Amino acid sequence: MSRGSFLGEALFGYVQSASLRPDALLERLREETSVATGSHAGMQIAVDQGQFMQWLVRAMGVRRYLEVGTFTGYSALAVALALPDDGKVLACDISAEWTAIGQRYWREAGVAHKVDLRLAPAFDTMDALIAQGQVGSLDMVFIDGEKTEYDGYYERALKLLRVGGAILIDNALWDGKVADASQQDADTVAIRRLNLKVRDDPRVFNAMLGIGDGLCLALKR
Repeated sequence: MSRGSFLGEALFGYVQSASLRPDALLERLREETSVATGSHAGMQIAVDQGQFMQWLVRAMGVRRYLEVGTFTGYSALAVALALPDDGKVLACDISAEWTAIGQRYWREAGVAHKVDLRLAPAFDTMDALIAQGQVGSLDMVFIDGEKTEYDGYYERALKLLRVGGAILIDNALWDGKVADASQQDADTVAIRRLNLKVRDDPRVFNAMLGIGDGLCLALKR
């Protein structure tokens, strides 16, 4: 789990202890992910970010949520637990191996009926939804896929969202690389460009949070 650079270790620990409500099933999923995916375990969102996403789902009355990048299913599980019983998670990923871990936990949590896993490139799934006339049908989109494709995910998400719907873009701070002009790799450049695009986009209201690895927020006007 990351902490904002403005927080010392002691204060960060206090924030965690004073705000987080541990969930045994989510913690077990985190632990299994660490063992099963090794060096890839860092792709999992932070615990405080998952709880914040649950808060947003409840506060906004989200019923239809799409995520780009499901990995082992932690974010999908967190959101599904917060959705009403007839809510729906559209989970986009290309790995049958990693998402199989998540499917076991979705079943154990009793929320598998809320999760529609689409094993295909996210662009294909999002384009199909648009072609099916589902423009303006989603309440929230979480983007955590290929960084160089972030702009394409963002544009499709704007089409699929209702007015007042939210886009959450993960890794907006990219371990601090976005603030380092010497970092010019393709992923960093893509994230840096999208951060500024969202800031200046008249189609949305924007905010950025130092939670996890940074979360860029866009509320569709």
